[in-house]
Amino acid sequence: MKKFSTSKKIILATLCTSILFPIFTTAHAKPYKSNTDTGTDIFDYIENRRRERRANELTDEQKKLLADIAENKERLPHAVDENAPIPAVFEGDDMIYNTATGEFTAVGKVDIIQLDGHRFQSEKATGNTKTQDIFIEDKGHVLQLTKGAPRVTLDGYHTVYNYGTKMGTMDSATGKYGEYYISGKRFEFYPDHIVVRDATQTKCNAKNPDYHLSSERMEIWPEQIIRMYNVKLWIKDKVVGKKAYEERTMDDAGENYFPRVGYDKNHGAYISDTFELFHTKDNHFSGALNAYIESKKGVRSNAEAYYRNRNVEGNIYYGYYCDSNDNWIMKEPSLELKYLKHFPTLPLTYLFQYEVGRWKDNRNKTLHQRAEIGLYHDPIVLFKNYYLLLHASYTLTRDNVRSATPKYTNDVNGFNYDITLGREFNDRLAMFTGYHFTKNNSKNSMFDYGNDSYSKKLQAGVSYRITPLDRVVAGVSYNMEDSSLQDVDYYWFHDLHCSTAVIRWRQKRKQWGFQWQFTPW
Repeated sequence: MKKFSTSKKIILATLCTSILFPIFTTAHAKPYKSNTDTGTDIFDYIENRRRERRANELTDEQKKLLADIAENKERLPHAVDENAPIPAVFEGDDMIYNTATGEFTAVGKVDIIQLDGHRFQSEKATGNTKTQDIFIEDKGHVLQLTKGAPRVTLDGYHTVYNYGTKMGTMDSATGKYGEYYISGKRFEFYPDHIVVRDATQTKCNAKNPDYHLSSERMEIWPEQIIRMYNVKLWIKDKVVGKKAYEERTMDDAGENYFPRVGYDKNHGAYISDTFELFHTKDNHFSGALNAYIESKKGVRSNAEAYYRNRNVEGNIYYGYYCDSNDNWIMKEPSLELKYLKHFPTLPLTYLFQYEVGRWKDNRNKTLHQRAEIGLYHDPIVLFKNYYLLLHASYTLTRDNVRSATPKYTNDVNGFNYDITLGREFNDRLAMFTGYHFTKNNSKNSMFDYGNDSYSKKLQAGVSYRITPLDRVVAGVSYNMEDSSLQDVDYYWFHDLHCSTAVIRWRQKRKQWGFQWQFTPW
C-alpha cells in the first residue's frame, strides 16, 4: 500500500465514480398572465424569456467545473473513447490507494471529477475501485452538468453508492434539480429513477420558502415525470391543502394550486384558487375546480374536465367565466374540442377548434356554437431583439337564441388576424405595437363576453424594469373605426421574492386594482 502525503496529488483513472442521476428537464416558470385590453401580455412572453435566460445562466461553480474538465482532458494520454468507462480525476490533500485490493481513502478537500460533467466533493471518501463502491460518512456535495440533462446540485450525508449498478442512498439531502429546490430525509438511487422519502419541492429559493409541497414519497422518473404521494400544500408553515397523489411533467407550466387574492372596483375583494378533482396516471384525464369568491357578486366558481392525448384536447366547462372587461358568462355546460399541431418542417402551428354549449348572461340565453380554423407563425426574430408575432383565423359563430319570442339564430362569420411587433432593447426596456382585426364584436354578437365593442384595434405599450424587484408597464388601445382612444392602462409589478404583487390603474375607466399571487411555479 502506497501513501501519498504531499499536498493535493492528482490521479487519472478510468473509473465511473460520481453519483449519476436520471435525465429529466426543468419546469418552466409560471409567469403572471396580464388581465389586459391593451395587449401588454406580450411583455409576459418577453419576461418569461428573460426569466429562462436568468435561470439558464451558469453559476461560478458550474463554470469552474467546465474549466476543470477542459484542463484535465488535455492531460489525458489519448482521446476519450465513448465506448469506454468515463475517465475521472481524483484530488485530495492526503490519499491512499491499494492497487492489489482496489481500496482507496481520500482525506482533506476531496474532489472527484468525472469528465462527462460530474463533480463529487467531501472532506473524506472511502471506497473500492474493483467493487465500484463509494462511502461518505459525513457531508458530500454533488454537481451534475452533463449534456442533455438538468443541472443538479445536491448536499447530503451518509452516502453509499455503487457506480457500477447505479444504486445507492444519501440521507438528509437538499439540492436543486433544474429549477426545483428539493429536499428529503432519504434519497434512494436506482438505475431508472430516484425515490425521495419525506420530500419537499418548491421553486422558491428562500431559506424558509414562502410556499412548497411536501410528500411522504416522491419519485423522479427519466420520462421527465415527478410523482408524489400523500401531498400537502404549504404557505410558510401552514398547510392549505392536501392531495393523495400529484403527478407533474417537469416541463409543464401547470397551475400552481395556490390562492390569488386581489381587489378592484368591479369585483371588490376577491380570492381564487384551483383544486384538482381527479387525475389519471396516464395523464390523459383530469378535472379541476376553479374556486372564485368576490365581495360584489359572491361565488363565481367553475368546474372543468380535461382530456389530453398528443395533439387532441377535449374540455368540458361548467360555471361562471369572466373576461378582461369584467363581462361574465355562465356555461351550463359547454364542450370544447381542439386539435393543435405544429408543422414538422415549417415554423407554423395550425388549430382546429369547436365549442358548443348553453351560454347565458343577464340578457341572453342561447345554444352557443363556435368553430375556428387558425394558423400561428412561430415568433420571428427580426434584426436584433425584434419579435414579430403573426396569427390568422376564420371563425363561424352561431347563437340559437332561446330567451326571445320568437326564437331566432344569430350568425357571425369571418376572418381575424393579428400582427404584433415587439422589441427588447435590453434587460430593462421593451416596447411593442400591434394591429388586430376581429370579426366578432359586442355589436354583432349576442354576448359581450370575450368581445370588444369594435373590430379594428391598434395597440402599443412599453415595459421598464426600474429596479431588480420593480417593473412598470403602460399600454394603450386605440379604436381605428372612430379614431378614439379606448383604454390606457398602467401596471406596477413588485417582486416579493417568491410571490408577485401587481397594481393596475385603468385611466380611461378610472379603475384601480390589486392582485397578489405566488410566482413562479
